This record gives sequence, C-alpha cells and structure tokens, in this order.
Amino acid sequence: MNFAEYSITHKVVSWVFALLLLVGGSISFTQLGQLEFPEFTIKNALIVTAYPGAAPEQVEEEVTLPLEDALQKLDALKNIRSINSAGMSQIEIEIKENYDKDALPQIWDEVRRKVNDTIPSLPPGVATPSVIDDFGDVFGILLNLRGKDYSMRELQNYADFLRRELVLVKGIKKVNVAGTIGEQVIVEISSEKLNALGLNQDYIYSLITNQNVVSNAGSALVGDNRVRISPTGEFDSVKQMERLLISAPGSTDLVHLGDIATIYKDTEEQPDNIYHAQGEQALSIGISFSSGVNVVKVGEAVNQRMAELANELPIGMSLDTVYDQSKMVDETINGFVISLMQSIAIVIAVLLVFMGVRSGILMGLVLLLTILGTFIMMKVLNIELQIISLGALIIALGMLVDNAIVVTEGILIGIKRGQTRLETAKQVVSQTQWPLLGATIIAIIAFAPIGLSDNATGEFCVSLFQVLLISLFISWITAMTLTPFFCNMMFKDGAQDDNESDNDPYKGILFTAYKWSLKLAIRFRAVAMMLVIAALVVSVLGFGYVKNVFFPASNTPIFFVDVWMPEGTDVKATERLLHDIEANLMAEQAEKDVGLVNLTTVIGQGAQRFVLTYAPEKGYAAYGQLLLEMQDLTTLNDYMRTLERELSVRFPQAEYRFKYMENGPSPAAKIEARFYGEDPKVLRELAAKAEAILKAEPTANGVRHDWRNQVPVVRPQLAMAQARETGISKSDLDNALLTNFSGKQVGVYREHSHLLPIIARAPAEERLDAESIWKLQVWSADNNVFVPISQVVSEFETDWDNPLIMRRDRKRMISVLADPVNGIDETADSVFRKVRPLIEAIELPDGYELEWGGEYETASEAQASVFSSIPMGYLAMFLITVLLFNSVRQPLVIWFTVPLALIGVVSGLLLFDAPFSFMALLGLLSLTGMIIKNGIVLVDQINLELSQGKEELQAVIDSSVSRVRPVLMAAITTMLGMVPLLSDAFFGSMAITIIFGLGFASVLTLIVLPVAYTIAFRIPYKAS
Repeated sequence: MNFAEYSITHKVVSWVFALLLLVGGSISFTQLGQLEFPEFTIKNALIVTAYPGAAPEQVEEEVTLPLEDALQKLDALKNIRSINSAGMSQIEIEIKENYDKDALPQIWDEVRRKVNDTIPSLPPGVATPSVIDDFGDVFGILLNLRGKDYSMRELQNYADFLRRELVLVKGIKKVNVAGTIGEQVIVEISSEKLNALGLNQDYIYSLITNQNVVSNAGSALVGDNRVRISPTGEFDSVKQMERLLISAPGSTDLVHLGDIATIYKDTEEQPDNIYHAQGEQALSIGISFSSGVNVVKVGEAVNQRMAELANELPIGMSLDTVYDQSKMVDETINGFVISLMQSIAIVIAVLLVFMGVRSGILMGLVLLLTILGTFIMMKVLNIELQIISLGALIIALGMLVDNAIVVTEGILIGIKRGQTRLETAKQVVSQTQWPLLGATIIAIIAFAPIGLSDNATGEFCVSLFQVLLISLFISWITAMTLTPFFCNMMFKDGAQDDNESDNDPYKGILFTAYKWSLKLAIRFRAVAMMLVIAALVVSVLGFGYVKNVFFPASNTPIFFVDVWMPEGTDVKATERLLHDIEANLMAEQAEKDVGLVNLTTVIGQGAQRFVLTYAPEKGYAAYGQLLLEMQDLTTLNDYMRTLERELSVRFPQAEYRFKYMENGPSPAAKIEARFYGEDPKVLRELAAKAEAILKAEPTANGVRHDWRNQVPVVRPQLAMAQARETGISKSDLDNALLTNFSGKQVGVYREHSHLLPIIARAPAEERLDAESIWKLQVWSADNNVFVPISQVVSEFETDWDNPLIMRRDRKRMISVLADPVNGIDETADSVFRKVRPLIEAIELPDGYELEWGGEYETASEAQASVFSSIPMGYLAMFLITVLLFNSVRQPLVIWFTVPLALIGVVSGLLLFDAPFSFMALLGLLSLTGMIIKNGIVLVDQINLELSQGKEELQAVIDSSVSRVRPVLMAAITTMLGMVPLLSDAFFGSMAITIIFGLGFASVLTLIVLPVAYTIAFRIPYKAS
C-alpha cells in the first residue's frame, strides 16, 4: 500500500491530518515571535582602561600591549583592534563566527580572567580595566526625553523613574539611560589667595575629604540594647562646605573655606556623551526586548504602560520616539503578509487559468495547508517571523506546489485515459514519489550553503534555509498524501474511449508549437547547442557590467550625518557646532517643510544601538552624529542630496559623512585600505598617498584616515637642579597644573542617592587664560612655601603629537576610509575596482603591508563561507541524481542545463539596473535546485516512456511534451510568486535573479535538455 492508496482509503486519517495542519498552523501563526531582523549575536566586547595623564604611546606600550598579549591567547579570538588616545585604551575583540550565543558567556568569563590576570603587571596609576560584553545589545525602542526649562538632574530623575517602571513590563530585558551629564561640586580657589595665606592646598583638600567621609563610629551597649553611634559633620549643603575651617594647625585665625574659595554646583566640563533632541538637551532611553518574544505585543505593552504614566510626566517635558521596533515590525510583518497573500493569490490564479478551476482550488488548498504546516514547525523550532523567514516563505511559495502539480497532472492524464481515480493516483504516486523526494532534497541542498555558513552573514540568513527545509519537506508529504486524497474527492473516474486521438491530452496549440520547436532543435542540434553556448558566453561577459553591492540600504526613512571636527576639539565646542547645525535644520524645516520629522543629535560617540545593523561610533570628543527621520524615502533622498551639497558650505569647519540605514553589516566605511607598520610617520605618508588617489576619484566621497590630524602638546621643561633645590618634584608640578586647568577631584559630596565629585580648580580668569601658566605657583612641601613655576620650568615647548594610535591584531595600523558618492549610479564595488590597482601600486617599505577592509572584506568573508560548503553540497546533489537514475550520463545531461540560468539572471539584472547583492547570490544558488528538479522530472519521464517500449527519439519527444505543463507551471508559479518582492529593498535583487533565471532556464531546459539527451545517447533524428 503506497501513500496515495492509504490516504484515499483512510479518509478519517486524511481529514484529521488536514485539520491538524489548518487549526494548528493558524494557532501557531498567532503565537510566533515577531522581530524586524533575525536574532543575531554581535560577538564583540570592549575592554576600556583609563590611564590618566599618559600619552597615546604610553597607553599603547604600557596598557594595550600587555592586555593584547593576554587576550591573544583566547582560542575563540578572531581579531583584536585597539584605539589608544591620551589617558585611554579602548580594545575591541571579535569572537570567531563558529561560536554561538550559548558559548559567549563562558568566553566573556575567560576574557575577564585574562584581563584580571594582567592587572598586577600594569603600571601604577592605571585604573581597573572594564570589560563591556553587552556592547551588542539592541534597544528596539529608543526614546528622547527633553525639557527646555529643566536641569539635567530633573531630566535624569524622571528618566530613572521611567526606567524602573518600564523594566517591569513582561518581555523587557533592559532599559538604559544614556547622555547623562554628571553634576559636580566645584571649589574654586585662587592661587593668589593661597599664596597670601601660605596655605597648602593639599592640606585643604584632605580636610574636605576627611570631613565628608562615611566611617564607622561603632556602637555602645546600653542595658540590653546595642545603640549605633553616628557623629554629625558630613556636608548637608554647599553652604555648609563654605563654613569648613581651614586654618593652619596652631593658627589662632579662623579661616573658612568660603573666605578663599567660591563653591557651587555645576555639570561636568568634559562629558563623554551628550544628547540633543529637536535642538534641546535630552536624555536617550533605550529599551531592549528579551529573546524570543513577540516584539509587537511587548511594544504594545510598553506603549500602554507609558500612556498610564503620562500623568507623571512634568509639564514642559517631552518624550519623543526616535525608533519603535514594535511598530516597524508590525508594518513589516503586515507588508510581508500582504505580499504573502498576493503571492498565494497569484499562484492560485495561474493554476486556475492553466489547469482548470478544480485543479487550481485543489492546489491552492494544498499550498495553504503546506504553509500552515510550516508555521507549526517554526513554532516548534522557535523560528520567529522576521524579514528573512518571511522572505523565505515567499521564495518557497512557487516551489511548494511543484510536487502537487506533478501529481495532479499525472492523475488528470490518467483519468483522461480512462483510469479510475484510485488506480491512477496509486500509479502516479508510485512512479513519482522517489524522484520527487530526490528532487526536493536537491532543492533543499541548494540552499544549504546558507544554513551551513558559519560566519555572521550565515547566522543572519540561517532562517532562510530552515524555513525552506521545513516547507519543501512538508510540500512533498502533502503532495504524496493530501493531493491524491483531494483529487479523489474533486475528480471523477475517467471513461475509456476507443478514439485515442480524442483522448490525447497534448493536442493543444501550446503542445503542438512546443513539439514542432523541439523537433527542429533536435534536427539541427549542433546549431541549437552553439547558439545556447554563445548566449551563455555573452551572459558571462555581461556579468562584468552588473553592479555589485553586499547588502542594499534599508527602506526605513532615517539617515545619518557623521560630523568630525578637527581632533583636539573640546567636546563642548563640538556641541556648539552641532547645536548651530540643529538650529539651521529646524529653521529650514519650519520655513520650507523639507519633510524632517525628528532630529536627534549625539555628541562624543554614537547613539545607542537601536537596530541590529547600526554600529555606534566609539568615543571621540571631536565627533557628533545627526539622526534625521524623514517623512518617506522620497523626501529622505531629496534632503540628503541637498545637505550633502550645502552643509559643508554652511558649516565649513567640520568634515561630514552621509549614510543610509543599512540592511546588512555596516563597516566604518564601504572602502577601507589598511596599512600596517611600526613608524607613525611612514604610516601617515602611506595614508596620504592613498588619500590623494581617493580624492582624485570623483565617485569617491568622505575620504579620511582614522589617525586624524596631529594635535599640539605643551611640554613644560622641568629644570631638574632648580626643582631639587626648591623641593619641587614632577608630581608636584603635575598636581599644580592639573588643579589649575582641568581640576582635581578631592572628595565626594553626598546628596541623597547622588554622589557628586568635589572638583578643586582655579577660577575661570586663571584657568581659561593660557598665559596664566607663567603665573602659576607650585607648593613646595619641603619648604612650606609656594614657588613660582618659572623657577622650576626652564621653558614651555609646543610639540605635535598623534592623538590616536590604532592597532589591529597587535600591529599598528592606519585605515584610509572612503565611500561612494550617494545618489549616483556607482556602488562601493565599482569605486573599489577603480582605485584598487592605483592604491596597490603604492610602493611599501620593508615590513609594511596593505590589507583591504570595508565592504570588500565583509562580502568576501561571507561569500567565502558560502562557497566553502558549495562543493560538498553540489557533490551530494550530483550523487542523489546518480542514485535516482543509476547512471552518470543522465545526471550529466541534467547538470548541463544548470548554467543556463545565468543567461536570464544577467539579462534581468541589466534590464532593471539592479545590483548583484549577497541575497541575489543566494537566489542564484537556489536556482540550481529548481532547475535540477525540473530536469529530474523530465528525465524520469523519458525513462518511463522507454520502459514501455517506445522508440528512443519518440520517447524523448513524448516525455518532453508531457512535462511541458508541470515544468512551466512550476516555473511560472515560482516566478510570479516573487513579483511582490520586486519592490523590496532587501529581496529585490534576489527576486529578479529567480524570476529571470528560472524563466530563461525553464524554457531553455525544455529545449536544451532533450537535445543534450539525444547527443549524449547518440539518438539519431528521424523525420516522422
């Protein structure tokens, strides 16, 4: 008893199976997790170490090198990069792709152990390294809290309240507040007053520290009770600090701190990170989701909770949404569901037109049940609905009816020839079950390089393979069981007719025209094959004219403007420039309505990661970023082009980089040339040569290098003899300079739950005047007097220093960065091809090397990972065809038709001027399985005809004619099912690849495969 007989004779089982798919699939669909992008692990961690006062070279040699040596011993380490700046080491490590998210916690523990083991060998003055392993957290909801008339403390208090409330919402992993600018208590003491009183400033600072310390005073036993003793004396207010007695020991004078110092609260002078929203100071609130949740439902719960808390929002404060992944996912899911419904409707309409009403309804029902069955398995395997998995469903749509078409077609032909429904169903399923299973497995294996790819792109796209694997297997099961069951219900038994010509199912105009064309091609087989091979050669040559991109830009109407001031610029100066730009853009929006919906500004570093593909910039005081949300893509492109032309004219003091939100990995720049070597001077010279080449290329933009400009450094020359004589050490000199200009922390002021550093520094008139350095007084502890700095410093030299020293894989490295000009018919790949030979022609000194990064590196790694699994996959596919036919020549004939898809692919991409992206590459690989599947069905039919005793040529022709409708129906349903994806930014190039590749290949397969078969088996042509 075969599948068809069992399903037809056991109607209850078949109905239960169908209902299980229908009900279970519908319920599973509503319970599937929903995301914008697939869950993806960012395998990066950041090790940040402060070394106050150290030059970049000292940071590199004394901090970064020991830490790099320790981290390099990690087996899981892929590469290591570091940024060495004055007083700060930032080391970023990336873990190999073959380690999944479950292995990462243990790896991060090992990283911490390696770092902690290195701490004893670090020099004095180095702070404890901080390992940040949540560097890759994605905050799916990003809010801006602003209030023009509110202080930073008031904004922070409400943000903390909101954080405590929202983190309790089920499905929320973390709520983070960024952009807080800490408060300080400033103690400004004039050096002139200190000198006049002869007071040691360190003595005053120790009084402040000791007075405001929390210490244990013990407890007393009173009867049976233990009573805690807690003396007063801590500062309750800034005014109380002013009353602190600072008289010298033994002095009868009462001198209070307020007599010689101005004490007040202020914000940090050099904050690490500043946020603006709509031109006002703001805080950024990032909300990240737990793993595997339905983002839409959790987002609704968050928005509902925020609505409940709306009455707690102080009047004058505003809470703006920068990005809401839940709404984006809802729109994306709805859009894809509509595309899915459109595709299903298109497939059913095609089947209705070409195979009749009953056949169309039957296969539409089977298609629906197959998709619902796929939802059940997605729920079981915890595969969420997101852009990749939904795209896979649309790609699979046409393929899901291929098996059902073959079975239904066979049953219809048998019924027309007078067989009973049961008899013909048993016969058709018995003949096709193993060839169709083999063809299905081959179609699945064609997508295997995606599932087997162990790099980041493979992890990103793995659900594409998983969904296709599930859906195609279920399609084979439903084709073998439910399709004959429904055919038995919907069709009637055939009646045998003595007139064979009337029973010929292949007498239509399509079959007649095809038979005539096939006979002509077989008769002139040499010419036909030469024409096909010539077309293939032309398409290979034409492929060189197809544009290449790794991943296309996103459809989200947000773009970024990176603003780089000259290195050495104070963060407050960067903020002032960004504020001026904000005011200009807001005024332009008010006057012209350019379509600007939301404007967020980040100064000092990048924004919180709010989408998976956004890579925040590291910390630089001279850096800022504008996030501009527009009404739609049209206004985005128009305004982005306008700003690219005008912003550098309006504000020429900075460099700008304009970039779209990406759908895939976003490197620092699309084009990156890395030079490795030891000498900073030589590295800068090599970078200058590469920059000159890129700047000379009109299609390249944003040319720069990552060591930035050199900055001036003041070097006081300590006169050793005079310093020794006056009792002044280098530490005394450093301490005096630090206190006078930057300020020195001398204690902590407690204000409820807030701990404010107490900063001692000189008044503004001394601190902000560079010439006051000559008037500085340095305290001599040996002599208990102030000594003019001119007595211990011979001169002040100004030198030029490298503010940043970049390293990669334990070697010094300078990156020259560029991007293609936006809005023109150029891609990163086309610009890269132009400049590559010129940059590679730069003569490198011994010990120096050049390496390419950017999009070239990420694309090459992804393609190499995919291609590494192709040979084994193709070998498995070939062996399956050999096992199916117990022959080598027949599989070779089938495989000969595979490259024909390239003719259609190149034609389609050139016609639509579409780029060949990574997703198009996956589409091209998937065509292999589709074409081989068609070939297997055709060759299997030839073998069946030959087994019935037909003459060879007639068997080839009759088999080809009998397979015209199934092959064309399978191709047309797949092609038209992809039509809704043509306008999608992410899947557009893949849709074009499959539509044109499969279309050309299917038509050519119906001609070329029979012709190749007659050549391979030396079947002569005989005129009928």
